[in-house]
Amino acid sequence: MGAIYLLRHGQASFGSSNYDQLSAIGHAQAKTLGEALKVRGVTPDHVVCGGMQRHIDTARGALAAWGEAAQAAPMVTHLGVNEFDHENVIEVAEPRYADKAAMMADMASSNDPRRAFQKFFQDAVGRWVGGHHDDEYNEAWSSFKLRCVAALDDIVRQAPAKGTTLVFTSGGVVSVICAHMLGLHDTQAFTINWTLANAGITKVLAGRDGLHLVSINEHAHLEGGSGLLTYR
Repeated sequence: MGAIYLLRHGQASFGSSNYDQLSAIGHAQAKTLGEALKVRGVTPDHVVCGGMQRHIDTARGALAAWGEAAQAAPMVTHLGVNEFDHENVIEVAEPRYADKAAMMADMASSNDPRRAFQKFFQDAVGRWVGGHHDDEYNEAWSSFKLRCVAALDDIVRQAPAKGTTLVFTSGGVVSVICAHMLGLHDTQAFTINWTLANAGITKVLAGRDGLHLVSINEHAHLEGGSGLLTYR
């Protein structure tokens, strides 16, 4: 059976002018991810990377930490594993937040800005997933879901039959794929997303009898008081 590792990117730069770039912690997480998989004896035969900067930088950091064997594997870009447009989801839910300074000011006025943002974002995503306002979004939830599942099918077709494929992607994509494989309702998909660790590992096995979800959100390599365990 072939193994497909769905790898969430390292921590992005929330609150900065360019969210898509990795934070200092994100770069450290990427390095730790590569080292952890190398220790497990994983050697990639094929590498798939989303087109976002945080995907690319995580892939580069992880593969560099892995060494020459990993860097020799062919890497292809697959836009199907790009994250949904979270800024659009936020701005549709609250148009004032097209101005990031206004959003940050509102969150800063609460007792716990991170918790306040998380509550707002969960509500905004819930509205998007609900499917009653599809025409208001750049990409409807139903379209995003179909894109993620189609990308998985495409990756499986291209993956070496008995080899190892790495997929550098985002939490929303991992959540949709896991929910699809577990047969969960749409409203349950993002219960997975809220607990996915940056640089976490989800493993899928592909064989003659189909796909098997072996693990979700492995993150032991980020624990131990290193300060590398983050979720946003």
